[in-house]
Amino acid sequence: MDELVNRAFRLRGRPAGVADEAALELVREPVGELRDGQALVRTLVLSVDPSNRVFMSEIRSDLPPVEVGAVMRGFGLGRVVASRRADLPVGAHVLGMTGWQDYRVADDRELEGPFQVLPDPLPAGPEELLGVLGLTGITAWLAVEIADPRPGRTVVVSAAGGAVGSIAGQLARERGARVVGIAGGADKCRHVVQELGFDACVDRHDPRWRELLDAATPDGVDADVENAGGEVFDHVLTRLGTGARVALCGMIADYSGDPARRWGVRNLVEVLEQRVSVRGFLVTDHAQRFGEITGELAARIADGRLRYEQDVVEGLENAPEALERVLRGSSRGKVLVRVG
Repeated sequence: MDELVNRAFRLRGRPAGVADEAALELVREPVGELRDGQALVRTLVLSVDPSNRVFMSEIRSDLPPVEVGAVMRGFGLGRVVASRRADLPVGAHVLGMTGWQDYRVADDRELEGPFQVLPDPLPAGPEELLGVLGLTGITAWLAVEIADPRPGRTVVVSAAGGAVGSIAGQLARERGARVVGIAGGADKCRHVVQELGFDACVDRHDPRWRELLDAATPDGVDADVENAGGEVFDHVLTRLGTGARVALCGMIADYSGDPARRWGVRNLVEVLEQRVSVRGFLVTDHAQRFGEITGELAARIADGRLRYEQDVVEGLENAPEALERVLRGSSRGKVLVRVG
């Protein structure tokens, strides 16, 4: 394996602000010989998620921050190209923490969770398995379960044009709720209403977005699928009705890592006065349900009930730009990087 060269993004410092490509450096390093208990995984597709920005900072999460100098953490789909492990045979497609690199040496004592061997042939495309049929779609499903949408109820979905929000809004609408999205830009709003079936959508870039959201929710809000955080979430709190539910999927606005840059929550009193139930969750806590939920999502795609968008970026070298698009809200649907 000495002839192989691995391109990898290493973290060179804690980034400043929401997006800071300078914090990552693309390096070229030799791939050494495998030892017993190791396999070599070739990264095919990377999932680009807001959590990538969390891992770059010192924000507390379910995994420790990426150490300065280490390869950037990232979830991906790859193929085993060499192996000295019985559980990872050559040719197998796997899901796991490939990292932002061409090749990952998978040790039998993985610190970030084991690789999952996928069926052969693959049940869907690599992009779908990392997106709508992967952790993204499962997150949306779990969020909607928490929100408990029903006929006669109004559900707000922030980052409605994004990977999770676009799926969650459709699932909530399927259950009979009235769904109001919040998205960045008039084009995204048109997309989620005209193509995804949301009842209304508010452009958060419009200087009157607060007034527009109030007008779109005249009877208040019964549930919130929250992906944005910051001032968007803070205003949604003022619209919540008695006994409302909040599913906290993400808080992109507060992922800078610098407490001084965070909006915070200024209307928390609304949670008390309206007796609101707020639940944060991590999709990885529900691994035992992945098969069940993926099957539900696949059935909805097959019969046309569920639509999805994929924004595929070509080349590992463009991964930082892809992450910036996610964090700034300039993408639509699931963002992925095709590596190999």
